[in-house]
Amino acid sequence: MQPIKFYNFPRSGHAHRVELMLSLLQLPTEEIFIDLAKGEHKQPAYLAINSFGQVPAIDDDGVVLADSNAILVYLAQKYGNGRWLPADPVGAARVQRWLSVAAGQIAFGPAAARLITVFGAQLNAEDTITRAHNLLKVMELELGKSACLAGSEPSIADIAAYSYIAHAPEGNVSLDDYSNVRAWLQRIEALPGFVGMPRTVAGLQKTA
Repeated sequence: MQPIKFYNFPRSGHAHRVELMLSLLQLPTEEIFIDLAKGEHKQPAYLAINSFGQVPAIDDDGVVLADSNAILVYLAQKYGNGRWLPADPVGAARVQRWLSVAAGQIAFGPAAARLITVFGAQLNAEDTITRAHNLLKVMELELGKSACLAGSEPSIADIAAYSYIAHAPEGNVSLDDYSNVRAWLQRIEALPGFVGMPRTVAGLQKTA
């Protein structure tokens, strides 16, 4: 198969979701770096690929898709052999719940907190950290009942949630009180083909 073109900015957790999924599926990939600092994501060439001007995006032999969660659904359905996205109604709904959390509570909690410390976003740190801990408390309870977010086996729900939860300390969000969450992170990191997102020394993260 032709390599999948992957438009990436390595410090983006949204882009890392797709990078991780591509690696777990062992798909040939051509990575194309989009320099957000230089505004490449807002230039006409990239806007023709993703009109919202955001990373990530992919081009799979002419199938051009944007939005990290949408790309996860596509990759799982096309290449996952039924492993990463359940086909039954209950399983699919459980995964969708966490995709919504990734676009909601995660985006406005730990992801937003990290935007402040890593990228200098003008957001309210106290509010984002509070939202992050409210989310982590729920995740801690749910991960006390099952090994993964949508059941006993890893799914794209876990891939969508992993990046910003793993890097929450960079946004001054401690994971110390969430042993189930930390154990879940370790399970994801133990998957064959796992690839991490580069760490910064921002916030509580002391080692790169």
